[in-house]
Amino acid sequence: MVEVASFVAGPLGGMTLAQLGADVIRVDPLGGAADHGRWPVTATGTSIYWASLNKGKRSLAVDLRSAAGQQLVTRLITGSGPGGGVVLTNAPRPWLSYETLSALRPDLIHLRIDGYADGRPAVDYTVNAELGFPLVTGPEGHAGPVNHVLPAWDVACGLYAAIGLLAADRQRRLTGRGQPLTVALHDVALATAGNLGFLGEAELNGVRRPKVGNHLYGSFARDFTTGDGSRVMVVALTPRHWADLVEVSGQQRPVAALAESLGADFAAEGDRYEYREVLAALLQRWFGTHDLATVTAALGATSVLWSAYRSFTEVAAAEETRANPMMGLVDQPGVGQYRAPGSPIRARGAAAGDQQPVRAPVLGEHSAAILGGDLGLGQDEVDDLHQRGVVASAPPEQGG
Repeated sequence: MVEVASFVAGPLGGMTLAQLGADVIRVDPLGGAADHGRWPVTATGTSIYWASLNKGKRSLAVDLRSAAGQQLVTRLITGSGPGGGVVLTNAPRPWLSYETLSALRPDLIHLRIDGYADGRPAVDYTVNAELGFPLVTGPEGHAGPVNHVLPAWDVACGLYAAIGLLAADRQRRLTGRGQPLTVALHDVALATAGNLGFLGEAELNGVRRPKVGNHLYGSFARDFTTGDGSRVMVVALTPRHWADLVEVSGQQRPVAALAESLGADFAAEGDRYEYREVLAALLQRWFGTHDLATVTAALGATSVLWSAYRSFTEVAAAEETRANPMMGLVDQPGVGQYRAPGSPIRARGAAAGDQQPVRAPVLGEHSAAILGGDLGLGQDEVDDLHQRGVVASAPPEQGG
């Protein structure tokens, strides 16, 4: 598969397939695309972000503005080599269009990621704002929008792209036919808002969902502070969760008295949500008089869903992170040695190490090999392309 994409959704889609065994060639312009130096970066300026989203791929650096460079990428996409016949892109360029490429290879599978379905550009942060999520995010009483830090629509869009390519590949294997596919970031976010009932609630009930801070809309969940100043998130979705939480905290009598005085049934999610503040105040009395170790031991013996809040630094250093078979050490040129994830999909009976990550390429690391091996060019032709500045290769010391 050939990937001509940048930022999150496209590279994530390509990496997802690479971690499932696909041969993914990432094509970049000379010097790298706009995401090549994106934060977070190391102290020397190498992008940890780029290295993290491009694991397991091969890299070709080519002058995408030149006719010669475009012809090379076209041959790579439409040829019969390992990367041929499938392309993932978010670059709306005529020479990269399905119409142009399928004229050379009729069974082409072509997936383009757009901002909007009509081809207009958008990014996660603008789509998120447009579809209402920041207006229900944040503390109760906060008047303005609150953006969250996770680019959820980019992530979902990349995974949709990977699924779409897998489905199209299966159909081609069955029928011999390729097809053009598009997935728009806005459509992914709109579909999710609809699938989770956000839009249906607004249309059917005529309500504007409020901000509820760290509570869970329609059920009981929130953060609590322990006696030693730690914070935990506690979720009671089911009657059993709720009963165990009340019992472990020793609040059976006050909770029962509150239910009787209010005529409420706290086994029902709606009632737990309606009276969330007073219930949380009762439970905080227990959390506030016990340290995190005691809370951990007590809740661990129940069905209650909970977790302590941790920083990324704490997660990276945690023993369970290091012991997770998905996580492995990569030695990334320009970055150094650090733990990175492989695929989170676990196959039963898979050999140990199947989930282990493969480092990202250095920009242009495989240019010569792709030109010679995948495109069948002779060494003189490869050298000539380098000399004319049509392609570039990483220095040997950078390529590991």
